[in-house]
Amino acid sequence: MSAINALSPDKLARLIGTPACPVLVDVRIDEDFNADPRLIPGAIRRSHREVAEWAPGFSKRTVVAICRRGHKLSEGVAAWLRHAGASANILEGGIETWAKEGRPLVPVSKLPARDPQGRTVWVTRARPKIDRIACPWLIRRFVDPSALFLFVSASEVEAVGERFGAVAFDIENVHWSHRGELCTFDVMVEEFGLELEPLKRLATIVRAADTARLDLSPEAPGLLAASLGLSRMYSDDLEQLEAGLGLYDAFYRWCRDATDETHNWPSHKAKVKAKA
Repeated sequence: MSAINALSPDKLARLIGTPACPVLVDVRIDEDFNADPRLIPGAIRRSHREVAEWAPGFSKRTVVAICRRGHKLSEGVAAWLRHAGASANILEGGIETWAKEGRPLVPVSKLPARDPQGRTVWVTRARPKIDRIACPWLIRRFVDPSALFLFVSASEVEAVGERFGAVAFDIENVHWSHRGELCTFDVMVEEFGLELEPLKRLATIVRAADTARLDLSPEAPGLLAASLGLSRMYSDDLEQLEAGLGLYDAFYRWCRDATDETHNWPSHKAKVKAKA
């Protein structure tokens, strides 16, 4: 029997990667976490022992508490969160069931250190077009919803990263960058353990648009056109990023749910009444 306020792995999987995804809080004890140091995409770690201290920070938000098997730890944390004003659920079966079903898990070893506010901080070249919007979208939706992005002059990316504790991406000679024929988005999908079919399909579109190989995907010219249009609509890189998140939300949902759907006009022809 499912616990009260339990969310099934299948339902959670449908929410991850979308703007409607709840806050995911992994509350496994250290022993369980160290035995499998991976996180459900977008999850953050918190100690159940300190829940009374951190729970008020999630007031009026929707939260899913995750422990090893979906029993006492997540149930207790969810109860505390509800007491603090959150709408809290638990993950049915915990992370153990999630893993057994072959669902994606992000290796913690791949995640950058977080700043004092608990955010990962990234830095790249200013005036983004494709990869430098696609990668922040992937990070925000599947890795760290609170991630912060700095856009600076190309010549200063690495120096800014060193001075401000930010991870450089999509420039030459850094870890998170193009590799062979792969673009940075491809690399992140692979290294973060996010090789889901919709994301692999989206990665092909991004790679085709970002590397001028539009023949790789019939959707790539559309992404290129929309990306270049956004870059001309916004002079502020952060405003462009916020607008671009919606663009990639739409492409992701097409990749996940709508690749077989077609559209024509008129889609529903009115029936012609027969003459008397």
